[in-house]
Parts: sequence; C-alpha cells; structure tokens
Amino acid sequence: MEFDLSWILLGLPLAFGLGWMASRLDWRQLRIENRHAPKAYFRGLNFLLNEQQDKAIDAFIEAVQNDPDTSELHFALGNLFRRRGEYERAVRVHEHLLARADLGVPDRQRAQHALAMDFLKAGLLDRAESALRKLYDTPFESEAAIALLAIYERSRDWSQAAAIASHLEASGQGQFGARRAHYLCEQAAKVPADQATALLQQASRIACQTPRPGIELAALQMQAGLADDAFQALAATAQTVPGAMPLIAKPLAAAAIACHRQNEARQILSENYAQTATLDVMDALVTLDEGKGTPRNWYLRHLEREPSLIAAAQWIAGEKLEHEQFHPQVQRALDHAVKPLSRYRCAACGFEARQHFWQCPGCQSWDSYPSRRVEEL
Repeated sequence: MEFDLSWILLGLPLAFGLGWMASRLDWRQLRIENRHAPKAYFRGLNFLLNEQQDKAIDAFIEAVQNDPDTSELHFALGNLFRRRGEYERAVRVHEHLLARADLGVPDRQRAQHALAMDFLKAGLLDRAESALRKLYDTPFESEAAIALLAIYERSRDWSQAAAIASHLEASGQGQFGARRAHYLCEQAAKVPADQATALLQQASRIACQTPRPGIELAALQMQAGLADDAFQALAATAQTVPGAMPLIAKPLAAAAIACHRQNEARQILSENYAQTATLDVMDALVTLDEGKGTPRNWYLRHLEREPSLIAAAQWIAGEKLEHEQFHPQVQRALDHAVKPLSRYRCAACGFEARQHFWQCPGCQSWDSYPSRRVEEL
C-alpha cells in the first residue's frame, strides 16, 4: 500500500487550526474566571467598607469558591466571621488553611495566630492557650504572650501570669513590675499570714512605687496586733508614694491611734494635706482630732480651699439649723446628692465604684482607678 503525502499536507493545517481554537477557548475561559474572581473580591471589599458584613461575607465566599487556592481570601473571610461573632465558622476557615500542605511558613504562622484569636474571642481559653503557645519563636510571639497574659489574669492563675510578665519584660516589651507586684498581692490573699507577709515584702521590692503591697502588709500586721509595724509600713509607703495618700490616710490614722503615735501621723497627714487638699486625708485628720473639740473645723478649712459638697454635707450633719425640724430631710437630700461624688472612677473605661479597686472590674485594667474620688477629679 502506497503512502499518500497529500493527506499529511492536508492534516497539518487542520491540526494547527484545531490546536489554535482549543488554546483560544482555554485562554478565554481563564480570562473569564480571572475577571469573575476579582470582581467578587472587590465587591466584598466595597460591602465591607459600607459596613454591610452579610453581603461582604457572601461575596468573599463566592470569591473563595472561584479561587480556592488564594489564602488572602480565606483570611479575609475568617476575620469577618470572627468580627460577626460566628466563631465556629471562623475556626473552620482557619483550620482549613492550616490543613493545606502547600501553605507557606509565614501564612501558616498567620493562620495559627488567627485560629488562636478565634478561640480567645469565643471564650475557649484552654484551646486558645494551646494555640498561642505554638506561636512562640515566630513573629507573633509578643502578641501571643500578651494574649496569654490576659488569659491567665482572667482565670486568676497568678503564678503563670507572673511568668509571662517576666518573659515580656525580659524581651523588652515593656515594664511589668507593677503587674507582677499585683500578682503577688493576689496570691498573698489566699495563703496563711506568714507566707502572705513574705509575698507582700517581695512585691514591695519588685515595685516600690506601687502602694498596694505596703497598704496590704499594714492591714495584715494590724490583724496580728502589730500596730507599730503597720504604722511604720504605712509611713514608709506614704513617703515613697505621696500621691497615694488618700488611700493610706485612714489606715495610717487607725494604726497611729492603736500604737499611740498620733502626733507623728498628724504631721505626715498635715504636710500632705497642705500640698493637696483631699477628702480622705481630711477625714483621717478629723479622726485624729476627735476628742479635742476641733475636728469639725477641718470641714470649714476644706471648704475654704475646695468647693466640696461632700465636706459641706459632713459639716451640716453636726450643725444646729434655724429650722431644726427640717434637718433630717435636708441631710437626707445632701447624702443622696453626694453619693455619686464620693465614688471612684476608672480612668480607662469610666466604670464607677464605691470602693477603690486595684484592677477595674469593668475593663480589667490595672491601676486605672485614681486615689481621689470623682468630686476631686
């Protein structure tokens, strides 16, 4: 059988034409898909900027379906789920990223951090702790350590919190001495007196500018009947942290009366009051002057320096009015009016409380309550 070359000559152009048509179809399909995916992505961004999170999520889901290999779309979608409180869906997205074998190291670390934030926001502290610890020796180590510190504070695991704070301070992430002192004070509240004393003394050495260890050590000594030691501890704290005198004044006066050192206490308080007239220091001076017939003069002296409704109410309480029969009603109205003024207010979140807190019950900030009351701010 003879081979006819004419068929080859006819087949080559036909094969070339079919190949060209197939390549055009492939390129056309690729261009359609590439145009479709960015449109969905940018549509999602537009919805996000207009705070239309539901529509943004739908657009990003469409973009992920069109281009499932793009990690950035997964990150955007997972973060959106977390912001909306859909933590289970956010976890699924970030776990899917971590399960991909082709994911690079930077993106894998980023996905691990995002997964840890999902668990933290969801309140799954044990799983968040485990996920955060995997971020050590990565660019996210500092953020992970700060998040772990928040976890241990929320769970009141003070020894672990102290270890994290020491690690952060050693790595140059800030000064955490005051926090570590607070942790020791919190631990001291849960142990016997001899151990508590050692912890409070250690706290004083770590953060000498923090008044809490000295105040709580003095309270412990007063309970043990060591009034003289308590007075010395409070006097030393007053000298080191004069700005905390409103918190020190009343226990200082009580300790001075118990150990008969009223004159020393009066001098310390008077010197501080001369610089800054505060209500609590005035009340401590009134306590020291009781029995001398002059304590009420302190209210008038305070009113000469500060227009204080609290001091006015305290002064009127012991005065005889022209229409004495109306005194109880007037006093009740004044006492009601001064209640909001005698509170303490958190400088971080504005949470108000009748007592002073070292850690705000609202925002969990440390040392955010000033030593002075609302009326004096």
